[in-house]
Amino acid sequence: MRHLKAGWKLGRNTSHRRALLRNLVTSLIVEERIETTLPKAKAMRPHVERMITLGKRGDLSARRQAGAYLMTRNAVNKLFEISPRFGDREGGYLRIVRIGWQKGDGAEKAFIELLGSEKLQVEKLQKRAEARAKRAEEAKKAMDEAQATTEGSPPPEGSGEKE
Repeated sequence: MRHLKAGWKLGRNTSHRRALLRNLVTSLIVEERIETTLPKAKAMRPHVERMITLGKRGDLSARRQAGAYLMTRNAVNKLFEISPRFGDREGGYLRIVRIGWQKGDGAEKAFIELLGSEKLQVEKLQKRAEARAKRAEEAKKAMDEAQATTEGSPPPEGSGEKE
């Protein structure tokens, strides 16, 4: 029986599980919102909360401890930039939102995001929409130019069109 056995094994050995959680925590801090399976999201929650608590402390020792856990220097810098927004909050820095099931194996999927990242998500969506509109306009312009050049030239021989 698993009485008093805390934590999640996630079907991996110790080193693989540790690497997986470090990568997930690093990605969450950099992106502020990621999609993963529900058990992984629940398993990484305490690690993210610990990192944010280190970020709120803000001293050199905390920066070194975060650097030892997080995978990139960029993630460490971002952690110490976003931690002050959790100011007087005593934990509960994350939101886990269930979104459905994975196609292949039916695992339950979830978004895990830092609180207050909604503004960032809206900005990302707007940037994507602008980029998509720009690409569509360029494609339409290219199609119009291609069509204009084909209208000016005579139809190919044997195309079936009669003059």
